[in-house]
Amino acid sequence: MVDPLIVPRSEHTISRRAIDADALKVLYRLKQHNHLAYLVGGSVRDLLLDRHPKDYDVGTSAHPYEVKRLFRNCWIIGRRFRLAHVRFGPNKVIEVATFRRKAEPGEMPMPDATAAPAADHRLVHRDNTFGTPEEDAFRRDFTVNALFYDIETFSIIDYVGGMADLRNRVLRSIGDPNERFLEDPVRMLRAVVLAERLDFSIDPASLDAVARHGAEITKASPARMLEEYYKILRSGASERIFRRLADVDLLRHISPELVDPPDEVWQSLEELDEYRARFTSAPDTLTNPILIGSLLAPLGMMSRRPRRRHEEPEGETPRARPPKPPRLSLGMLPIARGDVEHLRHILALQSRLAEQPPSPRAQRSLMHRSTFADAMTWMDIHGQYPEAVQHWRGVREAAGDEIVPEQRHRRRRRRRRRRGPRPGVVPEWGSGFRVQGSGFSTRFQGT
Repeated sequence: MVDPLIVPRSEHTISRRAIDADALKVLYRLKQHNHLAYLVGGSVRDLLLDRHPKDYDVGTSAHPYEVKRLFRNCWIIGRRFRLAHVRFGPNKVIEVATFRRKAEPGEMPMPDATAAPAADHRLVHRDNTFGTPEEDAFRRDFTVNALFYDIETFSIIDYVGGMADLRNRVLRSIGDPNERFLEDPVRMLRAVVLAERLDFSIDPASLDAVARHGAEITKASPARMLEEYYKILRSGASERIFRRLADVDLLRHISPELVDPPDEVWQSLEELDEYRARFTSAPDTLTNPILIGSLLAPLGMMSRRPRRRHEEPEGETPRARPPKPPRLSLGMLPIARGDVEHLRHILALQSRLAEQPPSPRAQRSLMHRSTFADAMTWMDIHGQYPEAVQHWRGVREAAGDEIVPEQRHRRRRRRRRRRGPRPGVVPEWGSGFRVQGSGFSTRFQGT
């Protein structure tokens, strides 16, 4: 049992006026029903640093389905750990997580017989074990992410020394970093990303652990790592982060193509960061194809595919469909085929948008394409045609609500009409046939 450091309201800078109103609603409703409820994680850290939190997380003693009973707008998600998502509008989610603790070996669930055996017994695959606020704080990744804000007393609760590290601008792992990074190798990537975003230094013990266990990051889920890449590209500090990831030798294990890339890659990331700096938070225009394209295109991985006549195997019909091309990947990270194809259409549209203004009919045709908005964003970020961007913005604003992007609709199958016997055909002896009239049907049977 550790006595936490309680920082009263007079000694910290967080005000309720700076907290999102919907996050306050969630906190107060949980409090009203006699549950512990704290603002937790990165939102507390960002508020203390006078930064705008990109999202708000709530830690509570209420179990997930208890949270669901309190909020009609709540959905339970997650397999590794059940989380409650309380939705406000189409784009805002307040994540509510029950306090949890690190599960003991005897409490871990039996592995699924159909699942592949784990490559390392130290990896934590499931930790759906509820605990106390103290246990929850000690199982988090870094000290600056383990601070709690109590809405009842307006105080900060610190179990791990996060306030001191925040003042000293140091990123420190909770516990032994050698053990914590082996439990979840993605923490090594997050340490570098968070330090660069906040302009913090990484404490020497954590930095040594990254150098010692960097190769372990290949055991992380590729889909999870790709999602981390998208977060980096949306952060507004992608160039600095990728350079730092190369310096600590993590990129060699994740995406070797980025270890010593051409200068065009760094220029592309710089342009992406400049675009992101125009907004207080990541805009919806930064879609996944645009983000990943900012790496793939300057690496020369989006060159046009040559059209080749498909050579059919012997004995196969000449109209057989050719095999799918191999899936594009960035090191260990496979890129979704849909995102790659969408990116190809974005790049193909650039020359059309940069040409002299076409006829009004051609302009309407271009604006109705499903990739037009993303192609405009790409040209705004990476294009060298500011006049063309201004022209198309004016055309789009003038068109207003008339622009409806084309969409693929599934064709409805037509219902087949039931047919009676063809005229002039006499049924065989003993067979039945049906005569249909308006509102009734009669079956005659031969006798």
